[in-house]
Amino acid sequence: MNSTAPPIPVSGTPTLEASIGVQVKKLRNGLDMTIGDLAKVSGLSPGMVSKIENGQTSASLSTLQALANALNTPIATFFRTFDEKRDATYVNSGEGLTIERRGSRAGHVYQLLGHSVRSKVRIEPYLITLEKGADSYPVFQHPGHEFIYMLKGDVTYRHADQTYRLKPGDSLFFDAEAVHGPEELNKLPAVYLSIIVSPPEGD
Repeated sequence: MNSTAPPIPVSGTPTLEASIGVQVKKLRNGLDMTIGDLAKVSGLSPGMVSKIENGQTSASLSTLQALANALNTPIATFFRTFDEKRDATYVNSGEGLTIERRGSRAGHVYQLLGHSVRSKVRIEPYLITLEKGADSYPVFQHPGHEFIYMLKGDVTYRHADQTYRLKPGDSLFFDAEAVHGPEELNKLPAVYLSIIVSPPEGD
């Protein structure tokens, strides 16, 4: 799994000026102020405030400080969304991290496609392949919820006391605390996407 690949530039990515403008406008609206009100309190012209909110000018630090004082907020607030770091994991086709899950059996291949780092919930997307000769194995249990989307093959999947026939395009969302897993392997190989969402370890 490659999580260090350089990000691909995205057309329309907000500039620093645009990001600051969004924050100024958001804070102004939150205080129910008009552009004229903010201009008067900050000592700036309405035209300058409008240009800043629309990302059309690079405001000086003194100008930003005047706006921060008028909006009763730290100047750092204007930069918060621009500086935020967001986790991203990029995986080339066929390069997911092959792992052994608890209870995994021969013929069951689990490829981890990503992993949340700073999220308040634990999210694990897997590409699961049941190869020819694989055994049925409906005995998984773990905290959280799981979503399955069938891509290839035909599997009867058990969840608690119910079974579901899954063919390409079918999906299943369930409480993962109950016993679950593939009970009948009707057509192999079978491939499905499994996304597990659970509380962080230790919670």
